Amino acid sequence: MTGGERIIEANGVPLCVATTGDPADPAVLLIHGASASLLWWDRELCERIAGGGRFVIRYDSRDTGRSVSYPPGRPGYRLTDLADDAIGILDALGVHRAHLVGRSMGGATALVAGVDHPERVASLTFVGATTGDPDLPPMEPEVTAAMGGQPDPADRAAIVEHVVALLRAFAGPSGVDGDGFDADEVRRLAEWDVERSTDIAAALTNHFRTEFDGPRRGGFAELTVPVLVVHGDRDPVFPLPHGRAVQAAIPGADLLVLADTGHDLPRRRHAQFVAALLRHTDR
Repeated sequence: MTGGERIIEANGVPLCVATTGDPADPAVLLIHGASASLLWWDRELCERIAGGGRFVIRYDSRDTGRSVSYPPGRPGYRLTDLADDAIGILDALGVHRAHLVGRSMGGATALVAGVDHPERVASLTFVGATTGDPDLPPMEPEVTAAMGGQPDPADRAAIVEHVVALLRAFAGPSGVDGDGFDADEVRRLAEWDVERSTDIAAALTNHFRTEFDGPRRGGFAELTVPVLVVHGDRDPVFPLPHGRAVQAAIPGADLLVLADTGHDLPRRRHAQFVAALLRHTDR
C-alpha cells in the first residue's frame, strides 16, 4: 500500500513525496509543522487513513528531509510559497482536489491554501493549530526551555537528543511522565531524520525565520470548505484555547478535543483521529 519516496518538481522546486493507498481514492494531503519532515507523519497512521479509502500524500517541505534546502538562517521563501508548494504537489501527482490536513505550523500553510486556492481544496483539518492571537495563552515554560539552546549541527548525537527532548516536551504531561511517549521510537525516527536530511542545520532553523505573509485573499473567515479542528486538551505549545479560537474564527467548523493529549498525535489516539477524519472527508 505504501509507495516509495520520490523527488518531484512542484512550484518550481524539488520536493520529496511519499504516498500510501490507491491514487483512485480521494486524496488527503498531510502538511506537517516547523522542522518536521514526512517521517513525523506516523506510517501506521497513514496506513489507517488509506485503509479507509483515501490516497494519502505526505512530503518533506522546503528545508526538511530530502527536499530543497536553503542556507541556515536565510530561507528563500515565504508562507505563501509553502502553500503554493502544496498545490504544486497536487499538480505533479495529477490530483485536482484534495483534503488538506495541516498540523501545527502546517495549519498556517493549509489556511493559505484553503483561502487562496479554494478550487483545489475539498476540506481542511487543523491539528494543534492557532490563530496567532496574542491574547491566547503562551507556550508552557517546559516547551520554551526545550526549544532553546540549538545543538551543534555537526554533532548528530546531540541533535537527536535535542529532538527527543523537544518532542517529549511537546507531548505535555504524557511526555514528562513517560505514559504514552515512546522515547525509543522517537529517537529512532530522529536518527533517521538526521541521516536523510539535506541540511539538518537548515531544518532546525529556517522555518522559524520564514515570513508569515498570510493568505492573499483574507483569513480564517473566508474559508468556504468544511473544516475540522483537532486539538489536544493538554497541548503545551498551543493550549486548548488556541484550538477553540480556530474553531470560532471559521463559520461552521467542528472541534474534536483529544483527551490527555499534548501537541502530538500519539498512537493511542490514532483510531479516534482517523475515524473523525474519515467522517469529515466523506462530506
